[in-house]
Amino acid sequence: MLSVAEKNRYGKQIILPEIGIDGQTKLAAAKALVIGAGGLGCPVLQYLGAAGVGTLGIIDGDNVELSNLQRQVLYNNADIGKSKAHTAAQKIAALNPHVKLFPVKTFINHTNALELIKDYDIIIDGSDNFPTRYLINDACVMLNKPMVSGAIYKFEGQVSVFNYKGGPTYRCIFPDPPGEGESPNCADIGVIATLPGIIGSIQANEVIKIITGIGEPLSGKLLVMDTLTMATNTFQFKLNPNNLKITALAESKDYCKVEAITSIDYSDLKSILSVDKDAQLVDVREIEEHQLGNIGGINLPLSRLSQLLHKLNKDNTVVVYCASGIRSMHAARLLQGNGFTKIINLNNGVSELLKR
Repeated sequence: MLSVAEKNRYGKQIILPEIGIDGQTKLAAAKALVIGAGGLGCPVLQYLGAAGVGTLGIIDGDNVELSNLQRQVLYNNADIGKSKAHTAAQKIAALNPHVKLFPVKTFINHTNALELIKDYDIIIDGSDNFPTRYLINDACVMLNKPMVSGAIYKFEGQVSVFNYKGGPTYRCIFPDPPGEGESPNCADIGVIATLPGIIGSIQANEVIKIITGIGEPLSGKLLVMDTLTMATNTFQFKLNPNNLKITALAESKDYCKVEAITSIDYSDLKSILSVDKDAQLVDVREIEEHQLGNIGGINLPLSRLSQLLHKLNKDNTVVVYCASGIRSMHAARLLQGNGFTKIINLNNGVSELLKR
């Protein structure tokens, strides 16, 4: 039952026919866990707290650093050196006293994941590395918890919903983790300040949709946004039932035991194509992007690549490219998971090349 104060606080949301008192009551009763109180976690926590999600768990083992403040806008100079989890909880408590907050200063791992996750209705992945994403996914599969995932890279971000009502999991679109040196985070490669806010807000929006039962969650869909051009693409993927058969969590170090994908710069591409006459050059961008400009090869969009594998020869070298190098790396992993062994990814994509 909502109090008068809560009805006044959430009035602009309650008057939406899709939400109403019933939806707001569902939000108040919901328990959401945010793993990572960094660039993505900050906007997720702010908007879920403001929207009236009744219980918010926060997991993060880090302390606030000066370099965080460029994008982690929940914190300020006075917070440097303090626990992110506990500081974030204090900020959200000041924003909305009706929210119950449970901060835990720790890093999630294979020994504590199930215990940390089990009491929550929905899990939000705000991590910045692949081992943690696979770990959270596997724990959510084992406990049958929906997972709202976000990821950022330079100017590009992506959002999806996994394990929702028996839908696809993280492993259904990204079957294999990256090899050593293929999983940079924002500390390694940089990220524009606004991107985490945009992607984190979309994650929060998905959480609200799932809790209230409105709209169409991004289950079986990967939303990708390029903030340099504001182009957005949505890629569909299907459930692989084998990915629901997880019975134990592996140590994070196990995730990196896969063969690395070879990456090359554009300057090396011509040499490879001239020497290897059977090499196949593949643009994994969408058809519209390919038509606007390309560097040759055939166009097999990542969104449909799993259905188009018959167009490629597993015995030949396959060089994949996209706008920034992110989608092509996902394509390379998909190919690797389907038995292709000679795969090369074009580093940094073709966006800058096509501007010349």
